[in-house]
Amino acid sequence: MTEAQTHEAQLTAYRESIDNIDAALVFMLAERFKITKAVGFYKKEHDLPPADPSREQKQIERLRDLAKSANLDPEFSEKFLQFVIREVIQHHERIREKGEI
Repeated sequence: MTEAQTHEAQLTAYRESIDNIDAALVFMLAERFKITKAVGFYKKEHDLPPADPSREQKQIERLRDLAKSANLDPEFSEKFLQFVIREVIQHHERIREKGEI
């Protein structure tokens, strides 16, 4: 095997692992959003606000701590969670206003 073939084989192996992880992330996010959708309908039914800043802050702090223990940049994990939270709040607002996402 040539050096170029060795490099290509190694990169292919890494990329297959990355692809598997990406697929797992997508399915985990789908599951998370299925649950947050149910939360949105629950909040609508009980006239609760779409956002819960106290809970959101606790979750951000929790995720930052988890990121540190996993040697992941806590700033990145916070940005990621804030993105997810914004999307969830938008879903909850649409459910509250229209009864659907």
